[in-house]
Parts: sequence; C-alpha cells; structure tokens
Amino acid sequence: MADKAPPVATEAVLKRSCKLPDDTPVIKGYDFNQGVDLKALLKTYLTTGFQASRLGLAIQEINNMIEKRLEPQVAGDEDYIDGVETKLGCTIFLGYTSNLISSGVRESICYLAQHKMVDVLVTTAGGIEEDIIKCLASAYLGDFNMPGKELRQRGINRIGNILVPNDNYCKFEDWLMPILDQMVLEQNTEGVRWTPSKMIHRLGKEINNPESVYYWAYKNDIPVFSPALTDGSIGDMIYFHSYRNPGLVLDIVEDIRRINGLAVFAKRTGMIILGGGVVKHHICNANLMRNGADYAVFVNTGNEFDGSDSGARPDEAVSWGKIKPDATPVKVYADASLVFPLIVAETFARQTDKLSAIKKKD
Repeated sequence: MADKAPPVATEAVLKRSCKLPDDTPVIKGYDFNQGVDLKALLKTYLTTGFQASRLGLAIQEINNMIEKRLEPQVAGDEDYIDGVETKLGCTIFLGYTSNLISSGVRESICYLAQHKMVDVLVTTAGGIEEDIIKCLASAYLGDFNMPGKELRQRGINRIGNILVPNDNYCKFEDWLMPILDQMVLEQNTEGVRWTPSKMIHRLGKEINNPESVYYWAYKNDIPVFSPALTDGSIGDMIYFHSYRNPGLVLDIVEDIRRINGLAVFAKRTGMIILGGGVVKHHICNANLMRNGADYAVFVNTGNEFDGSDSGARPDEAVSWGKIKPDATPVKVYADASLVFPLIVAETFARQTDKLSAIKKKD
C-alpha cells in the first residue's frame, strides 16, 4: 500500500468534470505574431477573462444600444408626449463624474456630444465647470504623491495626479459673474424660470468654444442635468454673486420632471454610467419611472460590500426596477480613464457616419 496514493487525495485532486455547454467560450488572448491590430486585439478581450471580458461585454451592450437607436422608424412615428420627443429607437443616457472632465476623458465625451451620439447627459457641478474652465486655462499633469501642504502654499489644486492652478477659478469667476447678472435680469424682467439644465445650456452658448462638451450640447440641443449644480465652483460663484446681486433662483423641480419624462416616454433606454454617486443614481432613478432601462453599462471601481449605490452591481438596480429583469447589463470594475476611450473606439467611433445622420435629419 505504500506505493498507492491515499484515495481521499486522489478523489479530491482528480475529480472528474461535468461537460460544459458546447457554446461556452474558450479562453484565448491576442497573438502578437499576427502583428499589431488594435481592433483584433480588443475583440479578443471577450475571451481573455477577468475585467477584459467584462469590457468586451460592455462593448457588445453599447453596440446593441446603438443598433436599436439607429433602428428605422416608421414615417409619422415621432411622438411628442408632455413635450418630449420619442423618435429614437433607443434613448441613450450618459453619466460621468467631474474627475473625468478634469482628465482627458473630456475629449471622448466631447466627441459624443459633437456628433449627437448620446441623448441625455448627467454630471456633477465639477463636470460642468471643469469643462468651461479648460476653455479659459489649462490643467496639467502632476503626480499622486505631490504634498497637499506645499501645493496649497503655491495655489495649486490637485485632482489625483492632475494639477489645476487656482488662478483658473479666478478666470472662471470673471467669466461667469456677468452671465449670472444677465440671468438675474432676465428672471426679473422676462419671467425666465431658470433650472440647472437651462443654466448649463446657457453656459454652453456663452462659452462658444468647440473644445467644450457643453458648447456641443447647446448646439445639438442635448439636455444636460446636474441636480447638485451648487456643489462645486459654480456653487461658490453663485454664493459670492448672491451678495452683490441677490435673487437668482434655480428650479430643480422642473428638471426632475424633464429627465423623468425623457425616460418614461422613450421607446427604449440605455444607460452608460462612468463613476457613481449622484450621477449614477439620478440616471437609474429616472429609468425606474419606466420600470427599468433596456440596456446598461456601469464603469467604476466601487464595491458593494458597504451597501453604497455607487458600488452596487446592476442586479441590485434590477431589484429596484431601474433595469429590466430580462436585460443583460454589464459592470466593468475599472478606472474609466483606462477603458472608456477603448469603449468609444469600438462602439460610437465605428458608427460615426450612421449616428451623425441622425443629427442631419434633426
């Protein structure tokens, strides 16, 4: 018996496998012996495993949104319900946190707005002001390890490894104050009822710079929602402005009706949400009003163990009615600055001509 392995060990290590379904993908990555083909490389992400496969599934999900968005409409199929046009086969909501506008992901988002490839934008206050500020002055690459005390003494603000001189915000104040004055004047003399989305629309018009996300949102009439618009430099400026020219009112009630209407009366909806917090919840909650989005892609680094909505997986949203039970949502655990440009490259950018045709028809 000395030359025979213990049966318990043999049974544990050499346990026979059940047969997997025939359509189960085989794990296989990219062979660089084929040369460098970025499109082929990204296609192999589906069968690479780990978050690469999640990225591949996210690309598939977004391409499905786009295909439905481009679905031919029957003549006369355009509906206007409660002032909301429901012509598209799929209404795409894009949400992103402010740090992504601070980064170079801004250019990817700007591309989508320029070509009217998405239908609703949702972001935070910083996601608005950082875009405008970049039209006035630059942000710079620094390092995560740069000491805050030293930077504060130099008047430099750090966003991760991105440096923003405080003078940028001074320039923003000089630019914004006259606009706030004009908004108060129009409110008092013309009865204009300002909302965050109307204010953002106005800022996009005033900046008049094709490098701006909100310039293109203004040009292409893409609504931009920011329910926490005062939680940033814009809020600081509104605060200072309230002492020199008080009275500006921003109505968030009109905006919640507007974004919920865009979801409720859409034929289908797709959600692409980069990051968490108010941006993620605002889009998901609007889609709750229609008993769930048809498509969803979340990209963030959050985990669910603390019960936060930011880190929650899509299945939690299904339990709330924010994503349809028969949907195939995808969450990619990754920094959006790494993966979102790749997603755009394999989805929207490959269908630029088709998507731009929607803009021309409108």
